Parts: sequence; structure tokens; C-alpha cells
Amino acid sequence: MEDDRAKNLARVLGNKTCKKIIDFLSEKEASEKDIADSLKVPINTIEYNLKKLLEAELIEKSRNFFWSRKGKRIDVYKLSNKSIIIAPKNSEVSSKLKSLLPAVFLTGAITFLIYAYEKTKLVSTNVLQKGAEVSVTNADNFYSSPVEESVRFTATNIFTQPHPVWIWFLAGALLSLLIISIVNWRKL
Repeated sequence: MEDDRAKNLARVLGNKTCKKIIDFLSEKEASEKDIADSLKVPINTIEYNLKKLLEAELIEKSRNFFWSRKGKRIDVYKLSNKSIIIAPKNSEVSSKLKSLLPAVFLTGAITFLIYAYEKTKLVSTNVLQKGAEVSVTNADNFYSSPVEESVRFTATNIFTQPHPVWIWFLAGALLSLLIISIVNWRKL
């Protein structure tokens, strides 16, 4: 905000005549005299304000010009094709990304807790299933080899277990962070 260009821009945008000139030039290109006649403002006031607008780079001289009856070149003015962004000095991408780190860390921590909870729940469920399978096998007096038992146990777990909740949580949380950061990118 201490930049001279920002101060100059603030002075120009605070001037009523400059705002009228900008508004007029938004519709078409014009010379000093055309602007003065249309706005009903003295030409010396228009000349002064055009210099201020040129310094602030809000307007520029067009490539078009014409000659007066006396042989003097008459410049034509138009609006500059520029965007104005006023931001603090430390508006680098890295500082914006650093502001997202706490949310990413929290997402990772909660995902790990959900993963750990599901892992303990899965282990206890597998122990109960294995015990039930062994009791059914013993009841039928059927003895299978350890290889057959591990294949049956693994196949049962793969096809009966739903997708882990922690994966869905992580995907949803990261998608939410992405959407929020895109929507609020200028605010970060």
C-alpha cells in the first residue's frame, strides 16, 4: 500500500472528473476536445486529468490519431487493457499454501485415527470369523491343510469386507480442501 503507483491510483479514482473520463472512454475512443464537449468540462481540466490518468496507466494513447486544420497532431485516448489488483506484499503462492497446512495435517491425523480404528475392528472381526470357521470345521470332523485354510480365510475377507471408510474420508476431505481453496484463493 506504500507503493507510489497505488497512491497515484487512489488519487485518480477519487477524482470525479477522472471517473467521468473513464466512464466516457469505456464506450469509445476520443480526443481531448471530444471528451470536453461531451462532458461539458473545460478543455484544460480535461487535459490535466488525462495526464493523471496516463500516469496511473488507466488510459493510453490510441494508435489512431488525426490532424487538425492547422496541421497539429490530435491524439485519441482509450482505456488501458489492465487489471488492478491491490494485495499485501506477502501474497506469494507459498504463503497461501502454508495457510492450508493445518487443515491438511488435521485431515491426515483424523484419517490415521479412522484407519487405526478400522484396523482394530477388522482384526477382532477376523479372529471371530476364524474361530467360527474352526468350530464349524471341527464339528464336521473335516481337517483341511493350512494352505487351504489361509486361502479360504483371505478370500472371505476380500469379498465380504466393504471399502475402508478411511479411504472415503481421506478422498472427501482432500476434495473439500481443494474446492475451498479454489473458491477462496484470493482470500487466502
